[in-house]
Amino acid sequence: MEQNFANSLTAVPSEGLTTSGAFYVPVYSSVSMSQGKLRADFSVTLSVHNASETRPLVLKRIAYFDTSGKMVESYLKAPVALKPFATVEVSIATTDTRGGTGANFVVDWAAAGEIAEPAVEALMVGSVGAGHYAFISQGRPVRLTGKN
Repeated sequence: MEQNFANSLTAVPSEGLTTSGAFYVPVYSSVSMSQGKLRADFSVTLSVHNASETRPLVLKRIAYFDTSGKMVESYLKAPVALKPFATVEVSIATTDTRGGTGANFVVDWAAAGEIAEPAVEALMVGSVGAGHYAFISQGRPVRLTGKN
């Protein structure tokens, strides 16, 4: 992932990371339709936006979980820092249905001091027959530790 978004990254701050949080993002790599008789598969693009104009946002974990809560994949080998207003994305192909109908991402983040909360959302795109579908799922903050 780090190679794909090198221009969005900066050095991880050397001072202490005093603010941190986590986002839970529901995503749908598959959706049951017609009372479970039909399944539509979707590509998923998770976007993590640093909403701060002045501070880097440290991403500590981006993990993908399936319907049963089992981790499917972890996308960071080590923490990375996003430049102010920068974005990184994780893509799940339409053919990758490991997540199932109740998949989700967890994004753990931190910063050196007070920072605007990141914007975290997922875009699902797919088609069934002649119909095309696209929808967004917004991340929900599940943990925030303020500046000490």
